[in-house]
Amino acid sequence: MTRYFYLHGFASGPESAKAKYLRGCFQRLGLELICPDFNEPDFSSLTFSRQVAQVEAQLTDEPTIVIGSSLGGLTAAWLGQRNPQIQKLVLLAPAFEFLAQWLPRMDDSALAQWQQAGFRPVYHWRDRDFRPLHWQFVEDLHRWQDQDLKRSLPTLILHGTADEVIDFAASERFAVQRPWVTLQALTSDHALGNVSSQIWRACRQFAELSVCDRGALSQKSIPGNRLS
Repeated sequence: MTRYFYLHGFASGPESAKAKYLRGCFQRLGLELICPDFNEPDFSSLTFSRQVAQVEAQLTDEPTIVIGSSLGGLTAAWLGQRNPQIQKLVLLAPAFEFLAQWLPRMDDSALAQWQQAGFRPVYHWRDRDFRPLHWQFVEDLHRWQDQDLKRSLPTLILHGTADEVIDFAASERFAVQRPWVTLQALTSDHALGNVSSQIWRACRQFAELSVCDRGALSQKSIPGNRLS
């Protein structure tokens, strides 16, 4: 039996709007969508390596499909690289080139202060407040380079063309070098809040999920190596 995971974004949580919406969609098909909480044991000590290890601890030998949003999308990409039981990925506004896009929004003095002090307040969307984040988050993420993602794995990227956090062009650059990746442009921002139904239709088709309570639908795999 195939297992399904949803990985939330940076400074978010498993009760985010997208997570709850997709979990409900899966439940209506009689399927469980596993949503790890990357804030555990605490947000301040978060590292990308910890996120990857947290999900890997929950994997089994069963075939697995992973959906990831933003930094959760980057996490999903690395999980697919490292774990052969993962058979497909759906990446929602994945955080490719994350540090290159995030750090320049801080001036040099702010970055130096963060490194020296050890912690910096970061706005946490789940908590609707600022939470401290250790500089180790930056140091650790430097170890994970996008160019090392080389496993040929069916991957669907859904990315908003008006994304104000992770430029759509980052997904274009990632997809154009990897013929197993399909990139679909959406008219949306980073939150993708206005295209939830489009996301679900694309996920359902790509993962070949059946709609048990409404009769069989025609399912077609989305072709790879397409920018749209």
